Amino acid sequence: MNIIEPILFFLFSQFATQSVGGNTVTQNYLASEQISLEKRYDNKFVNDVFKDNILLNLSYLGGKVTKREDIVWEDVNKSFSYSFKLLPGKTFTFHEDVLPKYVDSLVKTTNAHFNYDDGFKSDGYLMGDGVCHFASLIYWVAKEAGLDAYAPANHDFAVIPEIDKEYGVAIYMMPGNSNANAMQNLYVTNNKENAVIFEFDYKNGELKLSISEIVKPAL
Repeated sequence: MNIIEPILFFLFSQFATQSVGGNTVTQNYLASEQISLEKRYDNKFVNDVFKDNILLNLSYLGGKVTKREDIVWEDVNKSFSYSFKLLPGKTFTFHEDVLPKYVDSLVKTTNAHFNYDDGFKSDGYLMGDGVCHFASLIYWVAKEAGLDAYAPANHDFAVIPEIDKEYGVAIYMMPGNSNANAMQNLYVTNNKENAVIFEFDYKNGELKLSISEIVKPAL
């Protein structure tokens, strides 16, 4: 193999161009990880509840679903791609009950409350089981990307398959309990000089998140 070949491969794996909001941009890929939604739990019934709740959460995030009446489970389980941009100094949180530090910088949440009214399922133990796995994937990739990511409550009370326990995030959302909710949330702030893009892809049972930084307009 010519020494130039691995160098070129590295360059093309780190930088790419794509259209975002109608503009062509150059992206520096910072981090990417994926999990299997077929391996969330070793009991199929429970695993399917986790899987459905994760995909429903993703559907709320991407605007595919905005209320319980929108839910068509066949559509929720279809392959799905969604991306959003986070400007410098701005914060994404998993839900809207946040710590005071993030009130002014908050610009985006997953738009869901993980309850029956939003159409989330229960495995007989908790309503919305599985969304902590989704939050943990986001936390994992955000940390690897070097973003300012903070999760006050660790998910150390239960294993999250394919994700190291240091990235486990406990999510909680109960109406009228905003202080407790804020302490069981996920906070990701863009501390880069440029905007960053979160890209979610679900295909063939695999959920992938990639985070990239917009470097400059493409020539």
